Amino acid sequence: MSNLVILGAQWGDEGKGKITDFLAKKADLVVRCQGGDNAGHTVELGDQKYKLHLIPSGILYPEKQNIIGNGVVLNPKSLINEIKYLNELGISVDNLKISDRAHIIFPYHIEIDKLEEEARGDKKIGTTIKGIGPCYRDKVERCGLRMCDFKYRDSFEKRLRYNINRKNDLLVKYYGVEPLDENKIVKEYIDYLNQIEKYIVDTNTLVKSFVKDGKKVLFEGAQGALLDIDFGTYPYVTSSHPISGGVPIGVGISPLDLKQAVGVVKAYTTRVGKGPFPTELFDEAGDIIREKGFEYGTTTGRPRRCGWLDIVMLNYSADINGLTSLAITKLDTLSDMDKLKICVAYELNGEKINTFPASLETLADCKPIYIEMDGWKLEDIEKAETYEQLPENAKKYVEKIEELTKVPADIVSVGPKRSQTFMRKELL
Repeated sequence: MSNLVILGAQWGDEGKGKITDFLAKKADLVVRCQGGDNAGHTVELGDQKYKLHLIPSGILYPEKQNIIGNGVVLNPKSLINEIKYLNELGISVDNLKISDRAHIIFPYHIEIDKLEEEARGDKKIGTTIKGIGPCYRDKVERCGLRMCDFKYRDSFEKRLRYNINRKNDLLVKYYGVEPLDENKIVKEYIDYLNQIEKYIVDTNTLVKSFVKDGKKVLFEGAQGALLDIDFGTYPYVTSSHPISGGVPIGVGISPLDLKQAVGVVKAYTTRVGKGPFPTELFDEAGDIIREKGFEYGTTTGRPRRCGWLDIVMLNYSADINGLTSLAITKLDTLSDMDKLKICVAYELNGEKINTFPASLETLADCKPIYIEMDGWKLEDIEKAETYEQLPENAKKYVEKIEELTKVPADIVSVGPKRSQTFMRKELL
């Protein structure tokens, strides 16, 4: 079945890049839908790791078309650095296209992002300081600049200078810092855009043509569902819609064109930054998961908070995304632990609940209700070449997740390599 969405079903960092790369083998087109270079997708082939931030994870297949959609906010400087990085590793990006409707991140977005986060003090959101939020703000405020605007150089430069001067007023009068160098930004960013102009096209028409022709299209989300600006743990969220509902808007297709939604979920739970985390572990088990799973951010390098798998949160994510499949990653990280726990409900003020609350104050009061399961040995996982060869307790763990979510785990991953990913059902 064509037209498949891959998205993070938790707080991000679930392994979407690996799953996108794995499924891209059978796709005709891979499309990135939202976010910016605040994303970090790692794909591992052999001994080589590829760390991607803006470019879709299907880029490692030279015969596949890869698109950065209109829902993405794009820093041209970051993209050029990523292209150079891939080129140095022998990867061509000639198969890349950028939406002419994508908004552009400029230095003033990054500077405002940094100053606003500093001003929050101990109320910091945990932004990556990439200018993502301020760029989306300009988009909604209708003063942003898009890729298509660059075609008309004179008006583009005038609008850019106007924006720089407006932002400099804010920087000087409100934040009390030095203004940004207007001429330097204009010169630098016009040069960057000249370098990437050959990639800029009407991707909406291109994606729609693939869909109409019955081609296999893979839509790649960034971040995770619990970081959605509306449905996530607000305000500790990103500035876009990393859920299935954000895909049609982020690439320019009808919602009716989407056929499948695959939620990528770790065999446990992690998050970066602040906010309530009901199943967070502060003991040796949390440290073991962090070190064995190498739970450090691809973009920031920050250590991730680790905890047991939260089914309440996962069911909430499954509902808002309409998940048709799960892709369970990092099952191997839980190896060699005698006992494992899964949160199946919350206790709130002495009552058992199965819903995920909107209020962070309410969520902070929720205590996890666990079931316990037996663990398995690492060497048994490493020897497996198919799902059927996994240790019995590992399969029981996967099947318990299916039972609790009522969503089939059609993909199970036990390591970073393509060969360590098991398909239980063909999805493309």
